Amino acid sequence: MPDYPAELTIDPWSGPAPVASVRVPGSKSLTNRALIVAALAKGESVLTGALDSEDTRVMVDALKKLGVGVEHDVASSTIRVSGCSGRFPAAEADMYVANSGTTLRFLTAALTVGKGKYRVDGTPRMRQRPVEDLLQALNGLGAFTKSELETGCPPVLVTADGLDGGFAFVRGDVSSQFLSGLLMAVPYAREETVVEVEGTLVSKPYVEMTLAVMREFGYEAENRKYRRFILKPGRYDGRNYPIEPDASAASYFFALAAITGGSVTVEGLGSSSVQGDMQFVDVLEHMGCKVERESHRTTVTGGPLRSVDVDMNAISDTVMTLAVVALFADGLTRIRNVGHIRHKETDRIAALAAELRKLGAVVDEQPDGLLIIPPAPDALTPASIKTYDDHRMAMSFALAGLKIPGVVIQDPGCVAKTYPNYWDDLAAVRVRTGPTA
Repeated sequence: MPDYPAELTIDPWSGPAPVASVRVPGSKSLTNRALIVAALAKGESVLTGALDSEDTRVMVDALKKLGVGVEHDVASSTIRVSGCSGRFPAAEADMYVANSGTTLRFLTAALTVGKGKYRVDGTPRMRQRPVEDLLQALNGLGAFTKSELETGCPPVLVTADGLDGGFAFVRGDVSSQFLSGLLMAVPYAREETVVEVEGTLVSKPYVEMTLAVMREFGYEAENRKYRRFILKPGRYDGRNYPIEPDASAASYFFALAAITGGSVTVEGLGSSSVQGDMQFVDVLEHMGCKVERESHRTTVTGGPLRSVDVDMNAISDTVMTLAVVALFADGLTRIRNVGHIRHKETDRIAALAAELRKLGAVVDEQPDGLLIIPPAPDALTPASIKTYDDHRMAMSFALAGLKIPGVVIQDPGCVAKTYPNYWDDLAAVRVRTGPTA
């Protein structure tokens, strides 16, 4: 992983507006889903285009501790996985997942289908992130799982002896990762399993992504309008699986075009993508950008930006990106129906409000979102941005520094969670655009 200083000052954009083509790393969401499914599968799988980041490394390390054969060739972005046919070889393991919510929740569910005693722990922030709803659902299917400290959060203890199947109820309003974890694990239950979603399902496109990965590895779940899922006993089969570039990571470069008035093409992501976060470009289009969509590439060209009132529940990982774009739009921007992002790497609603105000914006923090009134262009103020050990705060607020002199990003190394080379790729856009004035 690259080494970065404690603080990084962002140089404002100068010279011609950018005209660049970029390819962002592989999707973290797809990589970690594919790793779990490939580990449970029968036979070998080869994941190409896989992301190398903290989140994927902790998943790989956890699978190795469980006895799964995993070979990660970072140089070629390839991971080979020797599947265990639904039963991890190691009967005991103590695993550390840092602050990776996907690793915690997907792994906890997968552990229950085998036989053994396992413990999963993470960072101090991870010990504040909820998992109790998933544990209750798994226990209802015959598992024995619990929060070691009885907080409803990690560390998690799993005493596994397979899943019986039956009926499971899982809340949908805290994290879609609970549902995704269940869906990937229960094909290995002894009997048919019915999973019912209680309440409103947040981030539905991520569940669609989970079902798509399962389908690619040979298993089809019956989906009844995202309220009920029926899963018969079955298995996954190993295969070669190409992983798309990460749509959440691409949002920063689409936003760069919007903010600077330039034109940026992201290669490998287009109308054929399975990732819901590609809908972010639809929001930019409503704000005044021009969007050109092809099957495997997307180009955003910036224009005068107007405010937007948008429900971002389905694309909540791009909330931080849009909040920074709103600094340069004309009028009040409203972001709503994203209360669940308070349970992410940090309370993202509170963190956004605090840091946007430093830059001169008037922000009304609401339970489920934000109202953002940008300052006049000459009233934007320099600031040192606290990132809260949250990769998306760092990457998003760096974009503000392209237009506001004196923006400093604290702890820029936190981007290693999902995009270790972000700062290099951001700098490379300047090089591809040509010499600055």
